[in-house]
Order: sequence, then structure tokens, then C-alpha cells
Amino acid sequence: MQFPKAIHRTQERYRRLTVPQFTVLTGLLVIFIGTLILSTPLCSQSDVGLWEAFFTATSAVTVTGLTIIDIDQDLTMFGQGILAVMLLIGGLGLMAITTFLQGFVVRGTELRTRLDGGKTLDEFGVGGVGKTFRGIAATATVLILIGSSVLYNFGFTDIPNSRERLWASLFHSISAYNNAGFGLWSDSMQQYRNNWVVNVVIILLVVLGGLGWRVTSDLWGQRKRLRRRSLSLHTRLVLRTSLWLTLFGTVGLMITESLSYGNFFSGIGWSERLISSLFESVSARTAGFTTMPLSLESISDSGLLLLMTLMFIGASPGGTGGGIKTTTFAALMAATRSTLRGQDEVVIRNRQISDKVVLKAVGITAGSLLFVLIMALLLGMTSNFAGEKPFSFLEMLFTCISAFATVGFDVGVTEKLDHFGQLVLIVGMFVGRLGILLLLSAIWESVYRGRFNHQNRIGYPKEDLYV
Repeated sequence: MQFPKAIHRTQERYRRLTVPQFTVLTGLLVIFIGTLILSTPLCSQSDVGLWEAFFTATSAVTVTGLTIIDIDQDLTMFGQGILAVMLLIGGLGLMAITTFLQGFVVRGTELRTRLDGGKTLDEFGVGGVGKTFRGIAATATVLILIGSSVLYNFGFTDIPNSRERLWASLFHSISAYNNAGFGLWSDSMQQYRNNWVVNVVIILLVVLGGLGWRVTSDLWGQRKRLRRRSLSLHTRLVLRTSLWLTLFGTVGLMITESLSYGNFFSGIGWSERLISSLFESVSARTAGFTTMPLSLESISDSGLLLLMTLMFIGASPGGTGGGIKTTTFAALMAATRSTLRGQDEVVIRNRQISDKVVLKAVGITAGSLLFVLIMALLLGMTSNFAGEKPFSFLEMLFTCISAFATVGFDVGVTEKLDHFGQLVLIVGMFVGRLGILLLLSAIWESVYRGRFNHQNRIGYPKEDLYV
């Protein structure tokens, strides 16, 4: 009799959870289950313990790509399959899946689930979580299969074994579309630096995955009469910002690395420099694949700063990438422009943006920046306590932004960290994937449950502040 009562009490607790709280708990549960599975002999070699499995599972569910193991050597074929499943769960929308599952847990509250799901699904609307999720899954399946087919027939032709080539094509297509950055080879995509088919396919999958469901759905819905004015402001803003950031990163890397004395472009021609710069620029938001070696010796400080900027901005809302998002960056730039012009309203493409959106953009950026700086501070402490040569501030900041923005770029810091330092990255990956506002909302609602309505009725006198 006690067991049914325990189940009933658990269901009652779940019914009282908000979507942010449910999402956080489900993410932790998936990471916990993935850790246990990856640590079994069926999935990994004896060198992979619980800690290595925990770090890898967190990196997979958060679609980051940072790893302290060799995926090809340390994981079995079954383990690599489990890793791919976790990439799909995290990339195709850990948030969309949890909201979809909540419809079965919280029965009788469909309208509340759909409305509250806007926090998780980037405000997909109240048209139905199930329909949205099916559309996301169908789009991802088609694009991943097309990418796998092209890579198998024209990309990874140097792999003689057909089964290995098929798995490599499928795994890297899944990883690229989900902006994960996990690869089966320790050098990522460096061996295919001169293969234009592999470069183009990975770039397209990363871009399509990072644009977000709202954008791809809008483009598909307007395909027969596709005109710029027929698209929503969100779609136009995402496409325009993504294009400018890609061009900025590509041209910037070509300039900084061509003028520097580093080894990033050593011994390669201009055509290879172009495709490599384009690949790294796209991958920095926020895929994590690389066709060039990344280290303080190979890339200039200016190049690292450029990559950090792209990583911090990241992909677009509703996509598989991380970062503060392209629309947040665009809203901040528009607010800055309006302030410098002395305007009272923020206007983008002849549309006034509400103060709520601008405040949210400011909150996301300031909170994310503060969180990254705290991560770097903690890494600096563990580096000094280790008794070895401390990491430079640039190395620590680059690694922290890479983890928080769920990119996966590494300059050789991750494996050298002790467990405390790697734990800092684990927390950063988890917070970055869920979004700092979503996580704070889950904590705030848990601590201050029942006090929101009272606080919302309070009005305060206004007073100017000199800035």
C-alpha cells in the first residue's frame, strides 16, 4: 500500500512544478541516466569511470562538445549510439521534449502547459506542443538524412569500410545539426580541411540547426511567395544578423590571422583560408567543429577575441545552439542606437520593440557575462591551487565562454583541469544550455512561491538616476 501512495505523492509534486522547474529536473535526470549508461562496460572502456561519463553526458545533453575522453577509442559502437541519442535529446530541444512530456504528467492543465511552455519553447504559441514537436522532429530527420547521404556518397569517401563510413556520416550529421561539435576523431575535422563537400555540408547543417524552428517554419510556410516583407520581423532579424555575424567572423579571421605571426594559416592558399575562416566563423556559433588546430600558439590573441565574441552571441532562439542569441544582440544594438540618437523608443525595421523585450535582452546579456566571469574566477583559483603553471586569463576566459555558450572549442585547458575545474565547466554547460533566465526563474519560483501576485500589485515612486 505504501508504494502506490509514494507514486501518488510524486505525481502531486510534478503537478505543482512549473515548466522551468520541470525542465531543469528533467535535464538533470537525463544526464544522470546517461552517466550510468555510458559508464557501463557495454558502452565504454575501463578507463572511462563515472566522472568521465558524467562530464561526457553533460556535454552531450547540453550539446557542447567539450570532452575529456576520446570518443572513437574510449566508447564502443553502442556507447557512440547512446551519445548520439543524448545529442538528439539535448539539441532537438530538451525544452521542447520536457514540455511535451509535461502534457502527460499534468493532466487537465493543457492551456496552462501551452501558455507556460512559451518560456521553454521560445513562445511557439498555444497552437499545441505536440504539433510543434512533431514538426521539429520531422524537419530534423529529413535534414540529417540528407546530410548523411551526401557525406556518405561524396564526403567521407576515404573511409573504405561502408559500415564505418555510414556511421561516421550519420553521427556527424546528427552532431552538426544539433550544434554539438562531437566528432569521432580526436582532431575534429582537421583531416577534411581541403574537402569542400564535408565543409559545406557541416556548415549548412550547423546553420539550419542554429536558425531555430520559428525561422525554418516561417521560411517553409512562405516558400511559394517568398518575399522579404512576407516574413516575420523575427525571421528577417535572425537571417540578417546571422549573415552579418558570419561575414564579420570570416573576414575578421582572414585579416587577423593573415597579418599575425601565428601558425593558423601556415602553408595554405587563399582558397583554403577562405573556407577555413568560413567554417570556423559558423562553427563558433555554436557548433564546436574545427578544421584548424586551436591553441595559443596557432591562433593570434585577436583571433581568439573574435571567436569569443561570436561564441558569446551564439545561435538564434529556438535553435540547437547556445549563447545569448542573435535577437538579443540585435535588440541591444538597436537600443544602443536609439540611445545615442536620443530617441525614446527602440525601433527595428520600422517596428517598435517593447521595453519588456529590451529589458530581457539586457538581463540576459548582463547575467550571462557575470556568470562567465565568475566561472573564469573559479578556474583561476583551481589553476593556482593545482601547483602547476597557471592558465592564462585568455585561456580561462575562452574555455568558460566555450562551455557556457555550448560551443565546445578547446585550447587544451579542459583535460588539464582537476575535478573542481571540470565541475565549473559542467555547471556552465548546463546553465548555458537551459538559459540563465529559465534557470533563475525555476529557482525564484521555488523560493518565492505564492509571493508574485502580492509583489505585482505594489507600485513604487519614480526617481531619476544619473548614468
